[in-house]
Amino acid sequence: MKKVLIKKLKNNIPTPKYETPGSSGMDIAASLEKDIIIKPGEKMIIPTGIAVSIPENFEIQIRPRSGLAAKNNLSILNTPGTIDSDYRGEIKVILINLGKNDFVVKNGLRIAQIILCPVEKFQLQDVKELPESNRGSGGFGSTGTN
Repeated sequence: MKKVLIKKLKNNIPTPKYETPGSSGMDIAASLEKDIIIKPGEKMIIPTGIAVSIPENFEIQIRPRSGLAAKNNLSILNTPGTIDSDYRGEIKVILINLGKNDFVVKNGLRIAQIILCPVEKFQLQDVKELPESNRGSGGFGSTGTN
């Protein structure tokens, strides 16, 4: 198991943990001095009160929590968000309210999940032509609707 160092920026922040043995991600919570209201269609950057040191050639992805999405129409605007291995600042989450009602974010509310993922570095090579493929340059919807 990989080790990720965590620094709590406030004392009252719970350490993220896997909620079940089969969980892929650890839930992270909002770290707030006062409640934040996110109006329908609005986005807010929510602090978590934690910073991490991620091993080289890994990233942490920030993903939505399915319960918040299904029950409250709340998601993460840039999903999945990426925390790079050389970033040492506070993790913040860009929440968006896709519903029709105001959503209140309270201190300690689990707002997202973090997942450690390997990163494969690659090198780009300039060429005049790309190899042919069955799909070719077909874009959005080009493979059908089913």
